[in-house]
Amino acid sequence: MADRISSAERSEVMRTVKSKNTSPERRVRSVAHCLGLRFRLHRSDLPGSPDLVFPKRRTVLFVHGCFWHRHENCPRATTPKTNADYWCRKFRSNVKRDKESRKKLEEDGWIVLVIWECETKTHASIEAFLRKNFLL
Repeated sequence: MADRISSAERSEVMRTVKSKNTSPERRVRSVAHCLGLRFRLHRSDLPGSPDLVFPKRRTVLFVHGCFWHRHENCPRATTPKTNADYWCRKFRSNVKRDKESRKKLEEDGWIVLVIWECETKTHASIEAFLRKNFLL
């Protein structure tokens, strides 16, 4: 199926996609704070600049978008039909970078957690994830 909007319009839409302070990230931060978890945001001195850093627990949390980080078996992890070669390279690069960041963080003694965008739709699902992983 062809794209319904022009290439210039698509480019503008993609340019507006944020990497920080996304809706899923803000939802996770809100629930974490309500549970009494204290964190720092986007520590650029750590590999991958994790979305949330819990220094006392030596834990980092990435809030990954299913589309950009290729959540396996998720319907949101589609590949655009237009310029598919570019997108495949882009996605492979993202996944590779994620693995490298995770490896470096774990080597430095950090616990690395990932919550996917599709897992952040309800307060209850986020709370269950945080309670399980932080043993609350």
